[in-house]
Amino acid sequence: MISYPAIDPIIFSVGPVAVRWYGLTYVIGFAAAWWLARRRAARPDSTWQPNDVDDLIFFAAIGVIAGGRLGWCLFYGIEQVLEDPLTVIRIWDGGMSFHGGLIGVVLAVLLFARQRSRRFADVLDFLAPLPGLGIFAGRIGNFINGELWGKPTNVPWGFTVDPVPLFPVQKAEALRLCERFAVDPCVLHVHASQLYEGVLEGLLVFIVLWLFTRKQRPRLAPAGLFLMLYGVCRFIVEFVRVPDENRGYLLFDWVTMGQILSLPMVVLGAILIAWAYRSQQASGNYGTKQLVPAQ
Repeated sequence: MISYPAIDPIIFSVGPVAVRWYGLTYVIGFAAAWWLARRRAARPDSTWQPNDVDDLIFFAAIGVIAGGRLGWCLFYGIEQVLEDPLTVIRIWDGGMSFHGGLIGVVLAVLLFARQRSRRFADVLDFLAPLPGLGIFAGRIGNFINGELWGKPTNVPWGFTVDPVPLFPVQKAEALRLCERFAVDPCVLHVHASQLYEGVLEGLLVFIVLWLFTRKQRPRLAPAGLFLMLYGVCRFIVEFVRVPDENRGYLLFDWVTMGQILSLPMVVLGAILIAWAYRSQQASGNYGTKQLVPAQ
């Protein structure tokens, strides 16, 4: 097994202000999305301008942060919020929901599309290949924080987590898991489900979507593919990820909140893909090479 490295979640601090790896991963994610979007906007057949990209990423960033935090508070942390309302603003301690962030982005995109007189569906398609690298970076942040561990395992690629050399946030999470699984002395052997999610939901989804959108696709096909791929990957990883203690398994002793939230993504994604290829509507993201409508 692999020994979990004791990486300080705080990169450096100046007085009461601390710069954390978790926050940096979000900056990396937004920067990567901006760079990728700029590359796509620079294509000769693109209808996007650089200032459109800058504003879109800004809108999306606000949606991710606000929606991700509020989604976590509603889906996973309502008890903590009721006990201590200031929990809502303590983002540096972790606690972001992808599904909440997705809802936030959709609302932000709707506002952006209305302001720029663009089709809502076209903006979603333009965004579809962009979040993957950010998702990967965010899961690395979860790994450094020592949160969202998977179930106990003996597989050789699992991680051994000894709380003794760890930093406070990581140590506290390890001790909670030991207590939860009745492990004494407290040395965990667990799946690194954060890394599984980073590779599948992040890198894999990015590679597939980036290659898929190199050519013009029917309107809503890219958005549908993103929803379906992410939903399937998240649903699978949830089988080895430890559910939040205050939620546990919600159905049949194996269904988690993450799976319940991901299943509609899979269904909606499949419906959008089927509709896109049936209707063959040309995307407004391209000024040339129009699709021929289905007869």
